[in-house]
Amino acid sequence: MRRLLGRPELGALLGAVAVFAFFSVAADAFLQASSFSTVLYASSTFGIMAVGVSLLMIGGEFDLSAGVLVTTSALIAALVSYQLTLNVWAGVVVSLVLTLLLGMVNGLLYVNTGLPSFVVTLATFFMLAGANLGVTKAVTGNVATDSVRDMDGFDSARAVFASDVDLAGVNVNVTVFWWLLLVAAATWLLLRTRTGNWIFAVGGAAASARAVGVPVARTRIGLFMGVAFCAWLSGMHLVFAFATVQSGEGVGNEFFFIICAVIGGCLLTGGYGSAIGAAIGAFIFGMTNKGIVYAEWNPDWFKFFLGAMLLIATVVNLIVRRRVERAP
Repeated sequence: MRRLLGRPELGALLGAVAVFAFFSVAADAFLQASSFSTVLYASSTFGIMAVGVSLLMIGGEFDLSAGVLVTTSALIAALVSYQLTLNVWAGVVVSLVLTLLLGMVNGLLYVNTGLPSFVVTLATFFMLAGANLGVTKAVTGNVATDSVRDMDGFDSARAVFASDVDLAGVNVNVTVFWWLLLVAAATWLLLRTRTGNWIFAVGGAAASARAVGVPVARTRIGLFMGVAFCAWLSGMHLVFAFATVQSGEGVGNEFFFIICAVIGGCLLTGGYGSAIGAAIGAFIFGMTNKGIVYAEWNPDWFKFFLGAMLLIATVVNLIVRRRVERAP
């Protein structure tokens, strides 16, 4: 029982059960298969990013550029494919390389300057937001990219990044499966590999970790690149789900990713958390987002409920952790 109470995702799991039960009663449509599929889709679109963000937070750092980086990766794929009249898969590959490079730049700037990751990635946030708009308008003359729907390779790329899979008569978006795969991979990385030990050590006590031979700088750079990879995957879904990308999208989403991770048990101070907890946090986010709609409430209250859940989850995790630490 003590080990169970010490798990970072316990508070999120209890919260998810409570939210699920609440909306099951408050909204008749919530339990319908098609409605629940929509909830899973909403959860997955934020859950994919929450995986990378949670690992970075366990490592003790933040990435405030994560929201606009999703849009940047989508814009790169769309602009490269359309403007150079290439197969869209060429744009996908170029986007992957450049997005990972941006993540590496974030990591290198943080490691080499010694500035807080908050400051470094806040600067990157503003630069990317400005570049997204400026480059898109300069190239297309508009704030959005041209549609890539009729280009070579679109159908196959859409099947990978944005298709629906029929499960017992219910359409489930492929992002749900990508999300679950990332959660499984991240959990294995954290709990079954030496790299996972490094991540916890770096987030818990970087100086001590460095003293025993942990490659602190390399681990941190890798974590920023992990966020970038998740941003690329989310960006590819954005491109092939809608065929065009608005250059101003993504601003503010980084806070939602952090909220999912914190609700899932990740500490703001680092060294504690789990990918499973972040997934549960994203599921709570999706249930609240869609549950308010199904209950026919005023959606203006969504952020109020989200903030309340963030506060409650943080307090519950703090209380549980303190009791576990005091237990003999």
